[in-house]
Amino acid sequence: MKRLTACLVGLAFAVGHAIASGAGLAVKPDILIIMPDQMRGDIMSGVGHPVVQTPQLDALAAQGTLFRRAYSTVPSCIPARYALLTGQEPQTSGIIGYASRPITVPTLPSTLAAAGYATALVGRNMHQVPASDLLGYQQRLHASTYIADDDYDRELKAALPSTGGIRGVVETLRLDNNRWPAAPWPHAEELHPTAWIVRRSREVIAGSPVEKPLFLTSSFYAPHPPLFPPARLFEKYMKATLPAKAMGSWVERAALTPAGDKAGHRVLLEGETLRRAQAGYFGLIDHLDEQIASLVADFKARSEKAGRGWVILVTSDHGEMLGDHGFFRKCEPYEGAGNIPLIIAASPSLRLARGARSSQPVGLEDVMPTLLELAAVERPASSDGRSIVATLRDPAVRTRDLLHFEHAPIYGAEQGFQALTDGRMKYIWRPNSGREQLFDLADDPREERDLAGVAARQAEVARWRGLLVRRLTGRPEGFSDGEKLVAGRPYPKIHAVKQPKP
Repeated sequence: MKRLTACLVGLAFAVGHAIASGAGLAVKPDILIIMPDQMRGDIMSGVGHPVVQTPQLDALAAQGTLFRRAYSTVPSCIPARYALLTGQEPQTSGIIGYASRPITVPTLPSTLAAAGYATALVGRNMHQVPASDLLGYQQRLHASTYIADDDYDRELKAALPSTGGIRGVVETLRLDNNRWPAAPWPHAEELHPTAWIVRRSREVIAGSPVEKPLFLTSSFYAPHPPLFPPARLFEKYMKATLPAKAMGSWVERAALTPAGDKAGHRVLLEGETLRRAQAGYFGLIDHLDEQIASLVADFKARSEKAGRGWVILVTSDHGEMLGDHGFFRKCEPYEGAGNIPLIIAASPSLRLARGARSSQPVGLEDVMPTLLELAAVERPASSDGRSIVATLRDPAVRTRDLLHFEHAPIYGAEQGFQALTDGRMKYIWRPNSGREQLFDLADDPREERDLAGVAARQAEVARWRGLLVRRLTGRPEGFSDGEKLVAGRPYPKIHAVKQPKP
């Protein structure tokens, strides 16, 4: 009888794989999103970073496609996550700055839940207004470094009552959730928020019903400040030869504020201050890469045991300027803040390309339609992002030739921007002053040479300007009159669009 049972189990496993390999994907794949917060797209060894080693992320890229020119549609946490959750471009949602409104359209997790998925979120919340409710996540375990009394904070207080919880740890170390000071994590590594998120994610994987496909979002706060990696990793990078920050010839250095208690978005990070910030940021990425090894292994094992395929997507909400061009934090169009990691890997049963690299532009609104197509789930009409599954199957296919991204002012009127990229060139327009910039990302990936003022490139600048004129025609701010760009118009964080009733 035992032999017969074993044979039947093996037959069921084989049949499951055979069905999943078919065009219809009758056995829906398990889906895992690994989402660091504020992680740049260039700090992985697989894309050539000179110091940080990320073998786990590199291994995932070898099992799928790495999109080198992926961008945060509105590079700050609230609007970026809004785009990922809804699959909507900012011009559609109206969420174009650091603000939000209740989400009343189907989300990625709610659509998958309606299709029979068990849905769970572990870690950093998706940073939407409370009226957006659960967003379709049936199970949630929260961990951050700025919210007292969430699931992680309660466990930390129970383990270390004298700390006062995560806020007490941050204050004792004299760190900040939005600035560059860095220090080593002073407690056992298993109590670090990154380790807690991985541990709880693995528990969700182990406890989820095997008869249902699983959609799990493991949402990390790292490498967002506070910059407090484990001590061994902080010291590792403090002792390393660290790369120089990017500093364009176009930067007005005299306008930069030296790093101090009152310095903010525009800041001159130098010397030991810069070195510590880099060590903290690099150490958090290194730690994250270490930790996800067990998470990925458990997730794959569950899928294989159930006879399902699996999909793992790695991305971030935005990057971090980290001193480049005299900036810290996000909300800028430059590569440090706008460019994000995007890796999509899958089991062989889904028959996607492996070890591929794509330079086509991709935005966060493209995540929802892509994952829904891989799951053979119909996308809601409210989602207008583009599925990139065709590129996942054939890297030579371009599903998007031009990407528009933007951010309304938050740190000052001139900080607001509009940008276009085709994956090679990037055009930037500042609606406050009308200033233009043009960069060749292939020849100048650090954006240190602004081509907008080069006489020989004026026809090219005019072509890009014309593309943005057409893109912005009809916007309520009046940035375009259909023939030219119009500077000096008000740029609110949310523009008026007709939202469906809840």
